[in-house]
Amino acid sequence: MDDIRKAPTTVGRVDLIVRRPALGEREVLEEGLLSLDDGLIGDTWNARPSRRTEDGSPHPDMQLNLVMSRVVGLIAQETERWPLAGDQLYVDLDLSQDNLPSGTRLALGTAVIEVTAQPHTGCAKFTQRFGLEAFRWVNTEAGQKLRLRGMNAKVVQAGVVRPGEAITKLAL
Repeated sequence: MDDIRKAPTTVGRVDLIVRRPALGEREVLEEGLLSLDDGLIGDTWNARPSRRTEDGSPHPDMQLNLVMSRVVGLIAQETERWPLAGDQLYVDLDLSQDNLPSGTRLALGTAVIEVTAQPHTGCAKFTQRFGLEAFRWVNTEAGQKLRLRGMNAKVVQAGVVRPGEAITKLAL
């Protein structure tokens, strides 16, 4: 936990970009195009039903899932297993609720995204891939406050992002 709590709070780094072109598939990208309507272009976010909308359509506040690289590193152990977490953006940045409350905007590459209030708690697939202990750990009260499982965001300015680029918290 000490290493996780030492994550940068203002300027971090995009470590990995992963899109999900079909159920159970992952593509690690050298460049991601973020769109206002589609989130990460080529990802199936906009085709996935949501239990959080009345009609089951994709939730507009869940376009992107961000997770802290330090957390995935602990859970997955091997970098090759990181994409199994199912998130699109893996970043070295403090994602905690205290640091990034809903409405906070983040610049990454030429894009800007906004943190949304929708919780990101993981699913059965996360538990299958990383174990029940990992699922329970990220969903403890402290884990939720630190957003160990990650957070949801939406695109507010389309643009291009690449691994290695900065992710910067913008002033409110």
